[in-house]
Amino acid sequence: MKAMTITVKSKLPHVGTTIFTVMSRKAEQLGAINLSQGFPDFDAPLPLRELLAEHVAAGRNQYPPMAGVPALREQIAAKVARIYGADVSPELAVTVVPGATTAIFSAILALVGPGDEVITLDPSYDSYEPSITLAGARAIRVPLVPPAFGVDWQRVADSVSPRTRMIVINTPHNPTGAILSAEDMSALTALAERHNLIVLSDEVYEHLVYDGQRHESVLRYPALAARSLAVFSFGKTYHATGWKTGYCIGPPELTAEFRKVHQFNTFVAVAPIQYALADFMARHPEHYLTLDNFYQAKRDFFNRSVAESRFTLTPAPGTFFQLLDYSAIADVDDVTMCERLVTEHGVASIPLSVFCEHPPATRVLRFCFAKQESTLASAAERLCAI
Repeated sequence: MKAMTITVKSKLPHVGTTIFTVMSRKAEQLGAINLSQGFPDFDAPLPLRELLAEHVAAGRNQYPPMAGVPALREQIAAKVARIYGADVSPELAVTVVPGATTAIFSAILALVGPGDEVITLDPSYDSYEPSITLAGARAIRVPLVPPAFGVDWQRVADSVSPRTRMIVINTPHNPTGAILSAEDMSALTALAERHNLIVLSDEVYEHLVYDGQRHESVLRYPALAARSLAVFSFGKTYHATGWKTGYCIGPPELTAEFRKVHQFNTFVAVAPIQYALADFMARHPEHYLTLDNFYQAKRDFFNRSVAESRFTLTPAPGTFFQLLDYSAIADVDDVTMCERLVTEHGVASIPLSVFCEHPPATRVLRFCFAKQESTLASAAERLCAI
């Protein structure tokens, strides 16, 4: 029998394996120090891991409620009330999901349709545009302004059309580490109200804001919260990125639509992980309350360690990523420099241009400092030798 030839028409013809997977694989193959993909090389807190084992042993291994374990949603609502002054309903406004990327995908699929336009801010996390494309919509990519990568709100306003349905923001910002200010949130509120836009706010690094600044969540601003879905990550907060657990908060009318897609996408997040997180949040709120100091110490250690190198930097205001400028070292594009760095010097990083439609005229690479000091010191020694 003659084999059938199947013609595949890709829905994402321009999408390949993510740069994070590519660089982590190269680091492993070459024995390089991996400061590319954003995950810690240290473990989640021992009490949290012990709680997970307890809940697995106790038999909490079947489907939880679709929106999430009630105890965890209650802890989430209590946390956002405590740190953002936001009163959200655990039942109607909080949904636990298996990872922030899933939440972003579900939010876009639920609220954006064919012919719509969605504004994103470049550099932008690589899941945004594919999700928009799969919804039948079009991403309108507005560049941030280097070197601080701030928002030009006039340019954003000029990009709004009658088709614009949503704007996606990310603060603290991956990959640049930039954060939005209270003034930015005021400008965003005015823009969203003027054009009746939905806001999708990616806030997975909410607790990683440094130098005495505060995270400006959309949840702090009632008028903005009323038209926003905000996405958060337990993996980033509790050093457990492999647990792939996060949550989404929004007003009931948006949450209802979000859950319609969520239930047919992944349906639920992992049950024993949810029970463990609920217990840990109740018993150890100091973890997220002191996370900024924990990671700022790592940022400062890394930056001090590369101070004698030919790289230059401005300390990242947020996230666990630091940009290093290599202009004094080589006049090549960032992808080429990234390749040289991992193959010739044994340090893996991420080029900024892969996050952009039109890469800025900068010479910077992104490095993850969510590592043990010994890892950062070894990487810095290699960088200083260039």
